[in-house]
Amino acid sequence: MTSAISALSRAELEARLEEAEETLRAIRDGEIDAVVVRGADAEQVFTLEGGGQSYRTFMEAMDVGAAAFDQDGQLLYANQALCAQLDCVHGSLTATALIELLDPVKQAAFRRLLAQAQHQRQSAEIHLRVGDAERSMLLTGTPLEFGVVRGAAITFTDISEREQAAAARESERLARAILASANEAVIVCDRAGCVTHLNGAAMRICAEAPVGKTFAEAIALSFPEASELMSSDDIVAMATAGLPVQGLEAAVRTPSAAITDVMISAAPLLVSGERTQGCVVTLVDLSQRKAAERHQALLMGELDHRVKNTLTMVMAICARTAVHERTIEDFQKSFTGRIQALAATHTLLSNASWQSLQIRDVLAAELAPFASLSSGRIVTDGLDIAVEAKTAVSLGLVFHELTTNAVKYGALSVPSGRISVRQVAAGDDALTIEWQEHDGPPVTPPQTSGFGQTLISRSLGSGGAALEFRSDGVVCRIAVPK
Repeated sequence: MTSAISALSRAELEARLEEAEETLRAIRDGEIDAVVVRGADAEQVFTLEGGGQSYRTFMEAMDVGAAAFDQDGQLLYANQALCAQLDCVHGSLTATALIELLDPVKQAAFRRLLAQAQHQRQSAEIHLRVGDAERSMLLTGTPLEFGVVRGAAITFTDISEREQAAAARESERLARAILASANEAVIVCDRAGCVTHLNGAAMRICAEAPVGKTFAEAIALSFPEASELMSSDDIVAMATAGLPVQGLEAAVRTPSAAITDVMISAAPLLVSGERTQGCVVTLVDLSQRKAAERHQALLMGELDHRVKNTLTMVMAICARTAVHERTIEDFQKSFTGRIQALAATHTLLSNASWQSLQIRDVLAAELAPFASLSSGRIVTDGLDIAVEAKTAVSLGLVFHELTTNAVKYGALSVPSGRISVRQVAAGDDALTIEWQEHDGPPVTPPQTSGFGQTLISRSLGSGGAALEFRSDGVVCRIAVPK
């Protein structure tokens, strides 16, 4: 319970002390012969006698601790209020016993105050230990005269409760600041599981006006990994019972919430080591991580699908190459080249996380063993067009066959030969690019159609490619689906 003295502000305390000092002065100067003290129920009159008895009478009437010291620092008198504050028998307190309640630093401060108070009014706050308790005292000293004896009167006002209340307010202010500054959503619930406090991050995933509602009413969560056997109320009940809950993944069901997945933890709320006052629930946003996991799972499924398709394509290429090549060496060379063409495009797709590729990049990868796009022998125009992964794989095979033919018989077989690859038409569903060789040896159309020509014409499905063996160079118009 807060005492009447502790409830006073510092300014009110100082006013009360100044009033007491004025009364002491009046007693000393013989201006008054009695003191009227207003008690809780009635007023009491103290008749003042001469000498030190007058001071003792007045000091006993004071509702704060007070003591009189001579100029040598010896305790002349301590009132009952001070003895009660220091938990000692009235009349037994000595200056030595009082000093021993203080640590060495505080002892020096007390002696300094006592010396200065013999000349002028001085105040200081000091902390001392009474039994097992730390007490905070506001000490005010004033000069005092007992007949021919001079000294100082010091009042002791216990401000422990006031400081504790201030510390509690500061602690609450700090707790609120920490709560508001936390990046994670933090929700505090009482023992009944009702929301009492929450920060801004929690407000964004809670229902409107969550304070006062149960945790389950404030935020709609589901626990798919717990087969829906777990509920929000279960988590709060466990935490308030003293059982921490850590790292449960949950889905936010509020349609308006920007956060869709959270990791929830809950811990008992203990105040000053006493029994559980409720629980603190934290929710960490997992939306981005879960979205990344879902995207990764999608990619893994897509990769599995593409690997199976690629293996089927490899088997087809192997079978068709074997039919058209005459020797094992020719088969090995042609088959290896086509598999390397597939590998080059797959490398590009892997680097792009199996997203779309640009036609120019696919062309550069297939030409790389023989000529770079910056060599001056390759001219491109309008190839910065993105195509899907499936189209990129087929286009890579077509470019490989055209490049292989150019290296063997066409423009890339002589130092002066050049190749232009450019976009010549663009429709709603497809665009047309043209491969044209220049300044190579005269071209003679082949007598038979090999697997390379078949692969060029069929690789792009309905789009296909038209191959011409002009005398001045091979021309291939390729329809690329968008």
